[in-house]
Amino acid sequence: MIDELLEAWRINHRVNTRLIKGITDAGMKCTLSKRGGRNVVRQFAHLHAVRVMHLSNRAKPLAEGARSFATEEEPDRKTLLAAMEDSARRVEEWIRRASEGAPRIRTFKRGIAPTVAYLIAHEAHHRGNILLTCKQCGEPVDKDVRYGIWDWDRI
Repeated sequence: MIDELLEAWRINHRVNTRLIKGITDAGMKCTLSKRGGRNVVRQFAHLHAVRVMHLSNRAKPLAEGARSFATEEEPDRKTLLAAMEDSARRVEEWIRRASEGAPRIRTFKRGIAPTVAYLIAHEAHHRGNILLTCKQCGEPVDKDVRYGIWDWDRI
């Protein structure tokens, strides 16, 4: 079971990576907010920040040295991809260590599966927002990317 949860997490991360690479530079700056809410690149930075926050709260040793972005920071694509890759690897290690009962490593009270499900659901929520934002702002994501992120047998 743990191998399948780890693979689900890896696929989720590859979906994010594919989407980050598939959005135009103009699309990364898009926002639907009229009050200063996150644009697309800041939504991706938020995903990274939430990963690091959970690591800090539940697997502190794995959060040490993780990159963080300021709330208003808009990292370039290369920096964003590197940070997301790093936090994905750290979350994977968190899941693995939690399954082994490692000390100082905790999950949600209901266990590893709900923890992984929450993390993936949170990121999928933001991916939906990102896709809608790009579409509404006139910077739709390429059809092959848009549909390709649903083919979890191939990602």
